[in-house]
Amino acid sequence: MGGVLTVFRRELAGYFATPVAYVFIVIFLVLAGALTFTLGNFFARGQADLQPFFSFVPWLFLFLVPALTMRLWAEERRLGTIELLLTLPIAQWQAVVGKFLAAWAFCGIALALTFPLVVTVNALGEPDNGVIATGYIGCLMVAGAFLAVGAAISAMTKNQVIAFVLAVAACFFLTAAGSPVVTEFLSKRIPELAEVARAISVTDRLAGFSRGVIAARDVVFFASFIGFFLFANTIAVDQRKAD
Repeated sequence: MGGVLTVFRRELAGYFATPVAYVFIVIFLVLAGALTFTLGNFFARGQADLQPFFSFVPWLFLFLVPALTMRLWAEERRLGTIELLLTLPIAQWQAVVGKFLAAWAFCGIALALTFPLVVTVNALGEPDNGVIATGYIGCLMVAGAFLAVGAAISAMTKNQVIAFVLAVAACFFLTAAGSPVVTEFLSKRIPELAEVARAISVTDRLAGFSRGVIAARDVVFFASFIGFFLFANTIAVDQRKAD
């Protein structure tokens, strides 16, 4: 794991070497607070919990995570530094995993900085902090899924804009697949496809975590989903590293 840790430290330090990381975090925190307390009807609900926040997290990540992943490999290939990275005494999969873990850790930091929301609900009532903790774990799983998809897409192109747009489209599909509008539409026309949409929906998976339930099937889903796209990422880097 030495190679993974080397890339991890390099990438994580790179995020905070520019103002981009701080802009990302500020935007995320402002939107998280605004959506939770306004559109989420936090006070009107009369319940001391973070269900409104958890319901909005996938939609926040829909744009913010692709903004992180678009540069992971596209920028390396555009600048020609990917050759330098891959000539280091590390395997390609170590570079892929290291970059992914750095981006995931960054998302974890952004989520951790929403702690004022936890403080607020504890000040206003007596929430089940165990449920809140599992909800945050679910949010981290969603971030990991989106990051894996976005990183794989970034490895396939030199253009960051294309990487961003395609990643947003893919993440939107994963987010909206389980929405009532989509599932009801498909249920009336193609019931089998409706079941597939529910199965791949990250919002449905997150709902279980936000209720305090860590189901094995949801953990397996996220683990296999992330693993598959990291494998695809490794293949894409190997196939296109000489472009």
